[in-house]
Amino acid sequence: MVAVDADPAPEDSRRRWRWGRRGAAGEPADGTTQGAAGGAVVRPRAVRPAERRKGGAMSTLAEGRRIAANLRGGIGGPDAAAAARGLRRLLDADAVALGGLHDGLLWAGRPADVEAAEQLADDVLRTDARASAAATVALPVHARDELAGVLVVAGAVPASAAREAALWVGEALERARLEESAAVAEQAELRALRAEISPHFVYNSLTAIASFVESDPERSRDLMLDFAEYTRHSLARHGEYTTVAGEFRAIEAYLALARAVLGERLKVQVRIAPEILPVALPYLALQPLVENAVRHGVELPGGSGLVQVSGEADGTECVIAVEDDGPGMSPGYAAAVLAGRGSGAGLGLVNVDRRLRTVYGAGYGLVIETAEGAGTRVLLRLPRFQPGVVVA
Repeated sequence: MVAVDADPAPEDSRRRWRWGRRGAAGEPADGTTQGAAGGAVVRPRAVRPAERRKGGAMSTLAEGRRIAANLRGGIGGPDAAAAARGLRRLLDADAVALGGLHDGLLWAGRPADVEAAEQLADDVLRTDARASAAATVALPVHARDELAGVLVVAGAVPASAAREAALWVGEALERARLEESAAVAEQAELRALRAEISPHFVYNSLTAIASFVESDPERSRDLMLDFAEYTRHSLARHGEYTTVAGEFRAIEAYLALARAVLGERLKVQVRIAPEILPVALPYLALQPLVENAVRHGVELPGGSGLVQVSGEADGTECVIAVEDDGPGMSPGYAAAVLAGRGSGAGLGLVNVDRRLRTVYGAGYGLVIETAEGAGTRVLLRLPRFQPGVVVA
């Protein structure tokens, strides 16, 4: 099968350090002076201009990062006042204000004429153009080429610096909107997974349940309970996370229904280590993998086969595998599925992969091992403990 899925210091880095060494006359080398006890006293080294510039650049970058973080809630958000204070420090201004399209100004410092400054801000929001008077300037803030608010700067601040600050605020707002859009997209993907119950499977399941009503009432009752558990888990609207145990309850219900529909065509093996059952993971991270294995590995016309599900601890991580002995697929198509370029049948896999990488980072996600005629194995690796991943 085919799987789809600080520079080191130089060897002579010690040469940067120069250690005092005594000369022939007993004086320390390299311009140091000898102390009363005979030890070498290192002469204080003057800070070079380049080092001063480096320190200033680092503090500016740190301040900019804090400003961007404070603007995540929007230009009128709960931390916007802190962002205004950071901009005031960065620009060394007498006063700085931020305001949204429908919010009042949030001031850091106080300009000489508050009323005149607020009038400038109103003019900017009305005309979407820069406005100034005396030592105060108001500039429009744009996010995604749309007016998002206003920045007011009072004091002896160069016009270019004020202009760059307005651009910086706009870019911070754009990043915040992108992050919010990513969160909305993640929720949409989860809703898509929850809505992906196959009407064909529902019909076949209910037909199988009905076929046992008279011949085997007890089995019919058990299958109805399995159907209820499967639909409850698939359509649940609460919580982003569940446990491995919770996910496997739904998987067992699904497999019981699938066996009732497919009969002897479907064989199942499930082996899960007890220590990973309490591990929290995103809702519907495993069930779509099992459904995919049954649908594309066994359920094909005239098909039959074995679906194996295994899970075990591997140090601080757990590894779960879903495998079928069906027709498999080409590695190129598997790569296209995970890249979102596959057919609609791969929607569940790509949604799970993206959600795992969003929650745990780029190092986690699905790995597909497959080849034509060799079946398919989908591997899922995730941390056993992850901050913020908690079952509500």
